[in-house]
Amino acid sequence: MTTDIITGADPADHAETTNPPPGGGRGSDYAALSRAVKRSGLLARRPGYYSVKVGANLLLLVAGWAAFALLGPSWWQLLTAAFLAVMFTQTAFLGHDAGHQQIAATKRVNNLLGRLHGNLLVGLSYGWWISKHTRHHAHPNHVDRDPDIANGAITFTLDDTRSRRGPYAWLTRHQAWLFFPMLLLEGLNLHVAGVQALFDRTGTPASRTTRLVEGGLLAAHLGGYLAAVFWVLSPVQAVCFLVVHQGLFGLYMGCSFAPNHKGMPIFAKDDKIDFLRRQVLTSRNIRGRRFTDFALGGLNYQIEHHLFPSMPRPSLRHAQELVRTFCARHGIAYYETGLVRSYGQVLRHLHEVGGPLRPELEY
Repeated sequence: MTTDIITGADPADHAETTNPPPGGGRGSDYAALSRAVKRSGLLARRPGYYSVKVGANLLLLVAGWAAFALLGPSWWQLLTAAFLAVMFTQTAFLGHDAGHQQIAATKRVNNLLGRLHGNLLVGLSYGWWISKHTRHHAHPNHVDRDPDIANGAITFTLDDTRSRRGPYAWLTRHQAWLFFPMLLLEGLNLHVAGVQALFDRTGTPASRTTRLVEGGLLAAHLGGYLAAVFWVLSPVQAVCFLVVHQGLFGLYMGCSFAPNHKGMPIFAKDDKIDFLRRQVLTSRNIRGRRFTDFALGGLNYQIEHHLFPSMPRPSLRHAQELVRTFCARHGIAYYETGLVRSYGQVLRHLHEVGGPLRPELEY
């Protein structure tokens, strides 16, 4: 039986924390770690790996759509929908890598790859995601700064829970039970949020050309996707295909991102903590082998990824021991666990956060 691995100082409880650990001002710790990583060559681009990865992914994606065309109006298409849900997520992972400038040597090429994989092939707005994800990386699990724990369908802090009323209060009371079913809608949510961002001029500024390019690619994806589904399948089959495909896509995406930070320490709005500890203490690594690396798109090395976002995906595994040893030497909690156990920790956190709205509990 495997157990959670925690090196360094005792980790904070997997709930809100308003008192960051001491030593938050020692920026030189990260500088020392960064120098060691640079000397190891782990930040160097991996063009060979990504050439094979991108090529193989595109071949599988094309194969999935070719099978869709060949099968025709058949209920077996629901298996095709499941396969394409996996491939859409794998394609989104590559868009994620491009957004972090991991693939190519220039920002221009990375952004091109990101928009092709995100907007055109998957139907997710690359520009919207970059804006949101950059804020998350700068302040993970930091109240009012990390958009990933903002008050939405799910609440992650007790303060947000206490502000809930009506149907939202009921949802929060049961959010631990509803979490995975709600992930079936995550794909639709990502599509809609990306389109809305194109018309939102109050958010991150984008040039007219960028908006037109992103909008055109999204329109091409949506038009081609819906035309193919409703042209090949009967109306009922088409609707079922969309439900299965988008539902499983959202579930896979959500299950890939949920273990990374949910249920880890949350810092209050005014807490001050240095970059190294902010990234390590709020992140959770998932133990596994090559299949886990593939299935989670390298996000299972969340600590290393947050410390060095531009590090190519295949280098994260090799950086792990270096980072873990450094954290142990400096008394910084480094948390690693199994995938199933991580989901349990996420659900326990959601259950505890929803507690004040359950009448059977007293607070």
